[in-house]
Amino acid sequence: MTVREDRLDATFTALADPTRRAIVARLARADATVNELAEPFDLSLPAISKHLKVLERCGLISRTRQAQFRPCHLEREALDSALDWIEQNRRIWTQRFDKLDEHLRHLQHPATTHEPPTQETPTQDSALETETTHE
Repeated sequence: MTVREDRLDATFTALADPTRRAIVARLARADATVNELAEPFDLSLPAISKHLKVLERCGLISRTRQAQFRPCHLEREALDSALDWIEQNRRIWTQRFDKLDEHLRHLQHPATTHEPPTQETPTQDSALETETTHE
């Protein structure tokens, strides 16, 4: 597995938790301290810190130091990588579903498809007719 794949796995694992998704959503609006991030949750500060460490390890957030505060900052590039992966796979699956839809329409209504006409092979009757007309 590549470093990029490892980071992508870590990103999706981090975003699988609803608390961490809420933290990311909050940080999308503006940087915030641990106390500010903890406000809406019925969790202890150490529990919030554990969630922040998961987000920090996968590169979704970073922390800076401003005097005695350590505000958290959303690293949008990490989200962009996940979004790129989602978009690429969405395009692939959309194409596959479109092909499946076309195939199913063809199975339901074979006469209405836009396939080129097939060349008919001569039947035994038409071969006999050809032979008798040349005699």
